[in-house]
Amino acid sequence: MCLAIPVRILELNGDMAVGEVGGVERDVSVMMTPGVKVGDYVIVHAGFAIQVVDQQEARENLKMLREMAEATDAARERAERFRSGRRRQNPDRPRQA
Repeated sequence: MCLAIPVRILELNGDMAVGEVGGVERDVSVMMTPGVKVGDYVIVHAGFAIQVVDQQEARENLKMLREMAEATDAARERAERFRSGRRRQNPDRPRQA
């Protein structure tokens, strides 16, 4: 599965930029988004900015990605608690891979 995320442009240097998301800065190619400016949000896939988006759309997408990550973490924790509880209830039961 491919995932493109909104990134805020902090610095521009020709066809390259420094972008930030979640406090993490990354190098981003902006060669496919002519006219991008510092402060703009771009959708980045595989290190390339592929589209400029407005701030509201970028924030909504980032919020949705955070919610998905939180839901995934919670589901993983529930599954681990379930698995560890089953191991305690049936300690002699062979484990399946």
